[in-house]
Amino acid sequence: QVQLVESGGGLVQAGDSLRLSCAASGRTFSSYHMAWFRQAPGTEREFVAGLTRGGKSTVYAESVKGRFAISGDNAKNTVYLQMSNLKPEDTAVYYCAADVNGSGLKYYTAAYEYWGQGTQVTVSS
Repeated sequence: QVQLVESGGGLVQAGDSLRLSCAASGRTFSSYHMAWFRQAPGTEREFVAGLTRGGKSTVYAESVKGRFAISGDNAKNTVYLQMSNLKPEDTAVYYCAADVNGSGLKYYTAAYEYWGQGTQVTVSS
């Protein structure tokens, strides 16, 4: 069983930075593929960034490449999403997810067995 708890969301202005945290309980997150997704009102949940098992590599959606960075801290069993140069279109609920059984990092929600409750990020123009 894995529990994920996100934190760090808030209201910021365009151009600001924000760091989201995803604290994992149970096994260490490095045993899983970890990802951040986001969902804006009226849209489907979309992949934002992923960290492969063991932290060997990262993957980003084109819309956030160069602005967002995913990382992990094994000692704290926490995955982060550092977001810079935020834009109003980044406004969404951000979710942390863990893929326990996958053989490779996936970009679709069905691949992930565990999800956090989400944290709201609102970027004003």
